[in-house]
Amino acid sequence: MSERVKLDVRDGIAHVSLSRPEARNALDLPMCRELREAFETIDSSDVRVVLLSGAGPVFCAGADLKERTGKDAAWVRRRRVASFAAYAAIEACRCPVVALVHGAVVGSGGEITLAADFALAAEGTVFRFPEPHWGTVGATQRLQRAIGKRRAKELLFTNRPLPAAEAAALGLVTRVVPDLAAAGSETAAAIAAAPPGAIALTKRAVDLGAETDLDRGIRIEMAAIEQNLSDGGWRDGIARFATGESR
Repeated sequence: MSERVKLDVRDGIAHVSLSRPEARNALDLPMCRELREAFETIDSSDVRVVLLSGAGPVFCAGADLKERTGKDAAWVRRRRVASFAAYAAIEACRCPVVALVHGAVVGSGGEITLAADFALAAEGTVFRFPEPHWGTVGATQRLQRAIGKRRAKELLFTNRPLPAAEAAALGLVTRVVPDLAAAGSETAAAIAAAPPGAIALTKRAVDLGAETDLDRGIRIEMAAIEQNLSDGGWRDGIARFATGESR
């Protein structure tokens, strides 16, 4: 990985860090590409869980609008496609992705957070979704799916700061924690301790089930159960439970 996104894998846990602190981790075109490449690398490895964080005092201050100076509409369109590809790579990762957010989480930072499977926030974290106020369009899809259409509209239309506690109440993050690094490590260890096949199938079943009705969702879960039974990995989980390791 090059300097804008750092990838480090230790004991089955991948640590992906937005590493452009001098620009408040603002997302530019090279960073979009590197973020996508990091998750493509993870998907071809035996990583069990990903912790996604930001270096410096800010998780991500949004898109780097300075790089658009002097560019034409075609360039801006290509840039947006690159950012969508980065978000999609995070969302499509076969193993769980946990975002660890702190400081300011603005625009694209919110998209990255929402592309993860869930997020933990440090105390004092503040979200903003200012895209319309920057004269652009963004965060119109994942945000409303996380917090509802009317709440998403309010945040997008007003650019109102959303503090961590309210973000947790709305479901944008799952917990607000006093020690983000410790909470992230504890969460990653808990996920990594589970049979990876069962975790991967659970993630896929939840994601696919969210796109359909309950009846079809149950069929998706049954198919996942059949696949889990066929690969035999479930026996390890039962053995660990029987010995008290996973109780």
